[in-house]
Amino acid sequence: MSATITCEKLGFTYGRGPVLEAFDATFRPGLTLIKGFSGCGKSTLLKLVAGYLRPTSGRIVLPDGANHGTAFQRRDLGFVFQQLNLLPLASVRRNLALVGAFAGLSRQDTNTRIDKYLALLGLEELADRDPGSLSGGQQQRAAIARALIKEPTVFLLDEPTSGLDDLNCRVIMNLLGTHLPADCICLVATHDQRLNTLPHESLDFNRFLPVERHLVALG
Repeated sequence: MSATITCEKLGFTYGRGPVLEAFDATFRPGLTLIKGFSGCGKSTLLKLVAGYLRPTSGRIVLPDGANHGTAFQRRDLGFVFQQLNLLPLASVRRNLALVGAFAGLSRQDTNTRIDKYLALLGLEELADRDPGSLSGGQQQRAAIARALIKEPTVFLLDEPTSGLDDLNCRVIMNLLGTHLPADCICLVATHDQRLNTLPHESLDFNRFLPVERHLVALG
């Protein structure tokens, strides 16, 4: 089996028409930046890799023969959504602990990892606060910490620095650049040019979908 994600002739169609057509790519351990204008298919690709959407055609081969079942999503997948999806009535620490429990981690391992990732993301003093009391940047960092608790095989981030100031962006960049789990395949969908120094590999997604002419002109 291979420690890669392979997309073979991948296609996906919404009601308005195709987003992906015969898309081929192989993603290896490390960080791959998926760049492109809004609407070019970046988020759709992440959701297909995660198994939240099903391809219209083609297939995705996950690392070591995994399939897109609940077990993969609970144990091996970390996903940071644009909407963050933090539980509003649970503290930051509780948000992380619940993910550890669903992934099958022991309480000791969960607590060790909570302390580790809260420290790496500068959230130790905010651990017992609920997400609604945090700034946007703090919430984004909490969502990243929650996804990393599992130390996932596949780590997907959808616009993780969109709308953030430079300081919050640097904290996230430092973590992604130096503290990814071993052999993790990390895909980051973004149009934030501040992240251009990060990737081991980069994929320009604009070439897979026609972009509105006024966006091309501005780009």
